[in-house]
Amino acid sequence: MKILFLGDVMGRAGRKAVVERLPKLRADWKLDFVVVNAENASAGMGLTGDHAKTLLGAGADVLTLGDHAFDQKEMLGFIENEPRIIRPLNYAKDAPGKGFRLFSTQRGQKILVTQALGQVFMKRPFDDPFSALDAVLRSHPLGGLANAILVDIHCEATSEKMGIGHFCDGRASVVVGTHTHIPTGDAQILNGGTAFQADAGMCGDYNSVIGMEKTEPLRRFITGMPKGRFTPALGEATLSGLYIETDDRTGKATRVEMVRQGGRLAQTGPV
Repeated sequence: MKILFLGDVMGRAGRKAVVERLPKLRADWKLDFVVVNAENASAGMGLTGDHAKTLLGAGADVLTLGDHAFDQKEMLGFIENEPRIIRPLNYAKDAPGKGFRLFSTQRGQKILVTQALGQVFMKRPFDDPFSALDAVLRSHPLGGLANAILVDIHCEATSEKMGIGHFCDGRASVVVGTHTHIPTGDAQILNGGTAFQADAGMCGDYNSVIGMEKTEPLRRFITGMPKGRFTPALGEATLSGLYIETDDRTGKATRVEMVRQGGRLAQTGPV
């Protein structure tokens, strides 16, 4: 299976990059499945229903969220009627929507997509991501019910992301980190056959402070005093993510490549 994961879509610039680039990538790379983290797609804070429709219409098969899952209040209702949006497993027991689902590709393969929130340095005390993921992976064995399993681990600390990677090694096809918006240079296949990257980076304008226009973040760093709101940067966005190929029988990863298309970062991807 050929899978593309795109990191946090950041505001209008990120949406524009996905809309303009994803259809061609799907065709050129003959992708079977595309997962996009969209929790910052609407003004950098959450996801609206209209913007969800835009990203799904551009070629995303599934959208994952994160700690900003319900910043846009309409998502509380929208997610109940849109199974292609996955919220964090361990967000809250009464949260609407689902934290994992099994999907089918056009070729009939089964892929499970799930997401968990980390605990280290996060503002809210989310439930333990390890036990939440363990329950899902036990009930959906790789190579059995699922031809592939993708885990989006949304958290601050790279150490926690790496811990989740090793915890899921051999049980998931890919574990990929989101949330910090900066792509890490550690794309690899772990010993048990799980593709891993600590952070996929963002689909956004890198002439910024993690996707936000620079003036207000710099003011706060320098003076300690807020003056205005954070607003997403609107320059040309880099499409950042991870390309994975898996064995349909075992579900193990056979190839993994960082993806950077356009914008300020060097362009890379599968050849």
